Amino acid sequence: MSGPDETGAPVPGPAKQPEVSGVDLARVALRAAKEQARARGAAVQQRNQARRGGGLRSGARSDGRDPLALGSAINRLITERGWETPAAVGGVMGRWPQIVGDDLANHCVPLRYDEDPGERVLTVQCDSTAWATQLRLLAPQLVARLNADLGQGTVRMIKVQGPGGPQRRFGPLRAPGSRGPGDTYG
Repeated sequence: MSGPDETGAPVPGPAKQPEVSGVDLARVALRAAKEQARARGAAVQQRNQARRGGGLRSGARSDGRDPLALGSAINRLITERGWETPAAVGGVMGRWPQIVGDDLANHCVPLRYDEDPGERVLTVQCDSTAWATQLRLLAPQLVARLNADLGQGTVRMIKVQGPGGPQRRFGPLRAPGSRGPGDTYG
């Protein structure tokens, strides 16, 4: 308390600091000495490195400057960039015959993966409508197998495309703006 104010009410003063005991003073002094020693050691190390020719050198033990194996470097890059899901789906497209079986793989080919969080659709094209129908029937089991392999929620739906129609060839006589023979019926 610093004293009364104009109205006679007591005015609170600054809070009293707790008394620092000998043990606390020793801890503070020890911490300061350690920091100074660390700073001196770092300065000596920098001077020595400058005298030896500069740059950091790798020692007997591995550290962050040592070369990595190719697989480790690629895995580190994939993790740092957040490419885990696209890389895993790319692996699935490479292992398609092992995942779906040889019969289905001979007639159905994965085309693309839409990694948009709302979508997560794997598009597959089949060479006949019969195989497209078969794949549509097997889609729930295939989604479950893919999610077990890649992680839950990676593939939400399989979009199956049938075979594409033949290429439309236009003849030498064609009306401007027409889309070929298909536009006369409808």
